[in-house]
Amino acid sequence: MQDIKGKIENLEEELLALKELLKIDLKKKDIDGLQSKMSEPNFWQNQKEASGIIEELKRIKGDVDDWDILYNKLRELKEFIQIADTSYESEMEKETKKFEENLERLKLKVLFCEKLDDSNAIVEINSGAGGTEACDWASMLFRMYFRWAEDKKFKFSVLDEVKGEEAGIKNITFLIEGLRAYGMLKSERGVHRLVRISPFDANKRRHTSFASVDVLPEIKDDIDIEIKPEELEVITCRASGAGGQHVNKTDSAVRITHLPTGIVVGCRNERSQHQNKAVALRVLKAKLYELREDAKKKNLEKIAGTKQKIEWGSQIRSYVLYPYLLVKDHRTDFEAHDAWGVLDGKIDDFIYAYLKRPRC
Repeated sequence: MQDIKGKIENLEEELLALKELLKIDLKKKDIDGLQSKMSEPNFWQNQKEASGIIEELKRIKGDVDDWDILYNKLRELKEFIQIADTSYESEMEKETKKFEENLERLKLKVLFCEKLDDSNAIVEINSGAGGTEACDWASMLFRMYFRWAEDKKFKFSVLDEVKGEEAGIKNITFLIEGLRAYGMLKSERGVHRLVRISPFDANKRRHTSFASVDVLPEIKDDIDIEIKPEELEVITCRASGAGGQHVNKTDSAVRITHLPTGIVVGCRNERSQHQNKAVALRVLKAKLYELREDAKKKNLEKIAGTKQKIEWGSQIRSYVLYPYLLVKDHRTDFEAHDAWGVLDGKIDDFIYAYLKRPRC
């Protein structure tokens, strides 16, 4: 019973931490204010505004009710364990496990609460300052996300790729399909810095390389993004790289420029020009959605993150392979010494540290 009591105490700490993240006390005050508005005689005169208030009340009340239910259940468990003897140990274990499962569901609601968090993720990696070193670093990041997706049994497909002149990747765009892929990987958006002994330097000197990662949600058809054909410049070219004779003999690769914004997207992964164009348009749709949300919110941090120069001082995370092993996220101060494990796809701890950070 002592072990169960200890677990309940730990669960209480987690529940109280969620109270702060959910801002339960503030939301209870908001509920009172919204209910007061609904009781006004002229509430329904503006039906659009009234509907918005009702939806807001439902959303806020849902968070408060979910937390209150768990808090009341926790009080019951704490009271019962004070008087229960060992004959109730099996029952207490079942109730504690059930509570833990419900708490995990509430955690997911807190961490993945934004509109498109459940979406697939479109990821772009661009090499930065550092030439061949940076291109090699971009390919290492690409492998890291591939291994992460593989471990999660997510579907992974490369949409477009430009290789480095000597080694590595200049830039690459790929799609990761899986539940909450975007909700998790949005934490990876920013500049990533690598410090190591260069394998391309005959003198074995230490080098610093940079690469940027951008993450977009895949936009489904139920979200209206207008793309006018006359605003597109479509160029087809002969695809190169892996793919055999078919790739080398057909003009299947597609590059699309959206003239009003200057956004350029491409795809060369599919077998036909038609398929590549369809995939490129999906990427363009995601980028236009990103721009639209930025314009609405007047805050680049909400969807796209602040665009930064890919160089020293702007990184979100540093990966040090020499003179010691360390990966550190500069936003959360979370760090891990198993740098090679992180580069092999073990990035969940960094993702959840970012998602659990205090929200403004």
